[in-house]
Amino acid sequence: MNTSPRRRTHHRSEETERLGLTGLLPPPPVPGLGPDRELLLKEALLRKAAAAEQPGVLTTRAPRRRLVRVLAPAVACAVAVCGVVAVNLADTPKRDNTAVTRGGAPHAPEVTQLLDRIALAAAKRKQPTVRADQFVYIESKVAYAAQSAGGGPVTMAPVHTRQVWLSADGSRPGLLREGGGPDTPLGSDAPVHTLDGPGATPRPSTAHRADPSINNPTHQYVASLPTDPDALLKLIRDETRGQGQDPDQRAFTAIGELLAETWAPPQVSAALYKAAAKIPGVTVIHAVVDATGREGVAVARTAHGQQTQWVFDRTTYAFLGERTVLAEAGDAGPAGTVVGTSAVLTKAAADRAGETPAPTTM
Repeated sequence: MNTSPRRRTHHRSEETERLGLTGLLPPPPVPGLGPDRELLLKEALLRKAAAAEQPGVLTTRAPRRRLVRVLAPAVACAVAVCGVVAVNLADTPKRDNTAVTRGGAPHAPEVTQLLDRIALAAAKRKQPTVRADQFVYIESKVAYAAQSAGGGPVTMAPVHTRQVWLSADGSRPGLLREGGGPDTPLGSDAPVHTLDGPGATPRPSTAHRADPSINNPTHQYVASLPTDPDALLKLIRDETRGQGQDPDQRAFTAIGELLAETWAPPQVSAALYKAAAKIPGVTVIHAVVDATGREGVAVARTAHGQQTQWVFDRTTYAFLGERTVLAEAGDAGPAGTVVGTSAVLTKAAADRAGETPAPTTM
């Protein structure tokens, strides 16, 4: 007689029971995107949309020697000399392939805090009054990129000295002295050349006196700008409307030009920085050098394949200069290629054009 126990065919194994109980539990939560990741994706979508609107365009507007590809004869901001196109950008002839990505993720609180500190330092900075009959003198080191008319990688000229004298009230011709070349008169008395922006190539101009504006600032005009950041940003947007790019990049570029080659009073400078903090897409780059190799922290914005960086001293938060790098790889070079740089050395008041005044602490 077989006395061994019968196998209970209805018995469930422990594994089967565990699976059954697991099925009764609610599904685990699916994590969503963090705020930083969400902003990063938004910026990527905006870049793609901007590229779709302007295919093949590598740069922003002409002032400041922005990088320009010759896409059509109507490109007026490129100057062809012996088959080479002068590029409207200012920077050193080197590449920094980490410049775009390091610290470049959007982080609004960090940008706001940094620009608040910069604005506070600017508001406290002592600055002499510039009389209406004087000139604002600015000395800097710059380098400009160039690209062959047939395309290909950009090439850079050596860093050189740039000196500019601008009439405080716009009533007298200014002067540009750059790279050991001949003096170029700037202003309203013919024959003169017009300077479309810091770093731009002077062009022959007829005698006329345009009203001062964000695009054609005199020292007196800059000194009269609103010190309320919201009102100032609205004014900048209004006066730069219709100049290409997107409105945010137009405003960022205009503020950068005012910082580099005007000498705004402390309260106006502070308002410019606070206005920049309100522009979407502004980021922080933690380690950047200017045209003379001074290292600092940068406030940056990327648009149309380029990243513009304003460089500040880490300790004093003084504006050191500006540089531009390629944010996307192309025939001009890989992402991170430096295509423009400047380093502001002196800002001071001069009694006449051509006079080199004593340096003023900025």
